Amino acid sequence: MNNENNNYYNKINCIRAISCIAILLYHMNILHGGYLAVCTFLVLSGYLTVTSFFNEKKTIKEYYFKRLKKIYIPLLIVVFMTIAVISFIPSINWYNLKPETISILLGYNNFWQIKANVNYFIRNINSPFTHLWYMGIMLEFYIIFPIIFLILKKIGEKTKKYIPCVILIIISIISYFYFYKMFLSNNIMIAYYSSFTRLFSLSLGMLAGFISHYYNQLISNTIIKLKINNYLFYIYLVIEILMFCFITDKSKLLGIALLITSIVTIRLIEYAKIFNNIKEYSIIDKLLKYISNISYEIYLIQYPVLFVFQNIIISSFIKNPLIIIIIILLSQLINYTINHKKIKYKILKIILFSFICIITTYGIYIFTISKDYTKEMNALEKQLEKNLIIANQKQEEYAQNLKENNLKWDKIMATFDDDYEKIADDVAKLPIVGIGDSIMLGAINSLYEKFPNGYFDAAISRTDWEANSILINLKNRGLLSDIIIFNLGTNGECPEQCKNEIFDTLGNRKLFWVNATKPDYPIFNNNLKEIAKKHNNVYIVDWIAASTNHPEYFIADGIHLTKIGGKAYAQTIYDTIYKMYIDEFNKQKEYKIKEHEKEEKNKIIFIGNDLLLNLYENLINIYPQSDYIIDKNISYKSLTQILKEKINDRTISHNIVFLFDNKLILDKKEYSEIINLCKNNQIYIVNINNEYINLDKNNVKIIDFSTDIKNNNDYMMIDKIHLTNKGNVALVDKIEKSIDKK
Repeated sequence: MNNENNNYYNKINCIRAISCIAILLYHMNILHGGYLAVCTFLVLSGYLTVTSFFNEKKTIKEYYFKRLKKIYIPLLIVVFMTIAVISFIPSINWYNLKPETISILLGYNNFWQIKANVNYFIRNINSPFTHLWYMGIMLEFYIIFPIIFLILKKIGEKTKKYIPCVILIIISIISYFYFYKMFLSNNIMIAYYSSFTRLFSLSLGMLAGFISHYYNQLISNTIIKLKINNYLFYIYLVIEILMFCFITDKSKLLGIALLITSIVTIRLIEYAKIFNNIKEYSIIDKLLKYISNISYEIYLIQYPVLFVFQNIIISSFIKNPLIIIIIILLSQLINYTINHKKIKYKILKIILFSFICIITTYGIYIFTISKDYTKEMNALEKQLEKNLIIANQKQEEYAQNLKENNLKWDKIMATFDDDYEKIADDVAKLPIVGIGDSIMLGAINSLYEKFPNGYFDAAISRTDWEANSILINLKNRGLLSDIIIFNLGTNGECPEQCKNEIFDTLGNRKLFWVNATKPDYPIFNNNLKEIAKKHNNVYIVDWIAASTNHPEYFIADGIHLTKIGGKAYAQTIYDTIYKMYIDEFNKQKEYKIKEHEKEEKNKIIFIGNDLLLNLYENLINIYPQSDYIIDKNISYKSLTQILKEKINDRTISHNIVFLFDNKLILDKKEYSEIINLCKNNQIYIVNINNEYINLDKNNVKIIDFSTDIKNNNDYMMIDKIHLTNKGNVALVDKIEKSIDKK
């Protein structure tokens, strides 16, 4: 290679290496404008492909063979190695594996991601292949390039040399206008992913290639004579780096920035071609060359590594350097195995090649046997679309009822202490506002059944990045109620500043935030607990606890809801809001206890597990003003804790009725300790099967129902735990007759 070519490639190496680093740092959420470097690679690809065709006189067969070796084989290796590695991580559920991988292998991943509604700028990693939309564009380009090139070349030979250049300029203009139209209409995924919208960068690169071949260079001879071309090269490079640093993916200048980056890259290429007599390259030059040589492998492997590491909770000071080291090592391994030709490293190459082949083959096997959930997900998507229509219709009704419902709720709050029983119905009539992702969207029907006056704004793949803008919009329109529900967390979360903006908008409004069963960001639920501790107006809707051991609530991905799951989900939200108001009620109830001691003598608290839950509908009709503590998994420890809290806050009723089936069996000592704890109360113990209960205490009365069960076979269900309807009626009748009335 002559000195001119050495210098040319050295400068190109510099452009490629810096762009490679920029993209990696962007994916690591460090360099917020690094996404612009993709334009640089698109321009370089267009330029280098054209110049190599002109200079190397390749046949079509040689062209495709080289692309197969340099582009497609590394892609296959990374894809199937990633699948193999992830198969050993049980915490990762990747349900789009098959359709997503097929789209990569067949070169249409960018269009697949558009259809799948994948947003590249939502900074969470829900797939190891999100970045391969770029390879979709490149594979499509490489396939059709020879045809385009030969047509343009033929036009140049038959007409004028400038004609192919004019055609490429027209293609670039049309493509960019289409891109900008999509950008302005907020179709950001089409704007960023589509081959047609990103074609302007490739065609500009091809334009530079044709100009280079036909006209050599567009740099003034004066610049070359004055020897300032190097300075201009680095000025353009600094401009590009500054754009990488300051034009974020949220910037309004994004659309212009992509075009400017493409144009700046063309100028960099032009200056890179100018010969400079460099006799010896510095360590930095050599480092840039090294990074440039493995830049493609770095791009392929970085997202899979980041995807795996997001499930590893370690300090970023350790994680980030470790990620970079692993990416470089793996990139070097793949590059060396495929491209290294030195004989003395033959044994090492064979070992590495065998290692890669084994992992890749295993990945192919995992891919082959994996189930395709496309049909099920499509069915879910159709259902979500129907729900979205319902949501839009209900939102229109919300504005009309808000004022009336606010007045009603003010009245409810004013009479809250005297109308305890109405709380359950009135909570359901609240004009709550729900903002969520596809999980909430999947439960829209159930939510509107539970909260007919609610307003639910849910969308697929939404995160809390979008929450504040929605809240502000509703607030400006006067539609923001006092109760807000968030289901935002499954698809990632925004940083502290973003959350602070949300709480500034909310003010004193109460926020009920649903925790996530399988969040993309593994510490989301822990962060949510910290938020609840920090803000006294934040309540966690514990969907994890409510859905545990209920696989029937979910479809195959373990995240989205079945019809049954949607009802349970809505009920859980309802119960959490209901509990909040009950807690507020209990705080206000303290002064009433002091004023109405005589009335308290007739009050009853029922404490129990499934036995009480089974009786609840019967008991509530007779004792509507009574307190009910129902815990299906109640234990001696939790029972004593409940009693201590009730006694300490003076919300314990004078009469205490314990109703436990055989899931909780207390011995005589435990009962004695409980009775001693409640020595100032009248205690009733319903005996279902504990024959040994015989407590000689003045404040204790045993309601023996075990004999009734023995004498009536139709009182107990087949599981020998739950009472039949007939048994429930009989037990409630016995309780009513046993409780002393003052």
